[in-house]
Amino acid sequence: MTEFNFVEHGKGDNYNYAQDHCFVKLSSRETNGTLSFVEDTLKPGFYLARHHHKIMTEIFYILEGEVELIFDQETVIAKPGDTVTVPPNVWHAASCKNGGKMLSIFHKGQFDLYLERLSKMSDSDFANAALMKSVSAEFDIYEE
Repeated sequence: MTEFNFVEHGKGDNYNYAQDHCFVKLSSRETNGTLSFVEDTLKPGFYLARHHHKIMTEIFYILEGEVELIFDQETVIAKPGDTVTVPPNVWHAASCKNGGKMLSIFHKGQFDLYLERLSKMSDSDFANAALMKSVSAEFDIYEE
């Protein structure tokens, strides 16, 4: 067994959704649930609804394109090389009109396991608002 984790370009758990394409580069399973790291290609028209986390901190590092992060008091247009840290209990939404790419670090969160769960759900599961709210809450994602 190695003492380090090496994930090649274009590798990692691969989740290709309608709005984005994610490669998990570090699973929270490998860090006792304290950290996960995701490479996220945002497709044109990407929109993530307003939400917050009670425990998780999110860190976004923009590689390509412009990502709009909407907070209650301010909107930030993050460009390549910019980093945005969103601590727990901060409401936020995100959009990317023309597509982009970012690295996302999730501290004290298991966002990678959330992606895994979503990948196993059916269209009827996604249409079930109560189920989606429950699954999101299980992974520290709370929408209005």
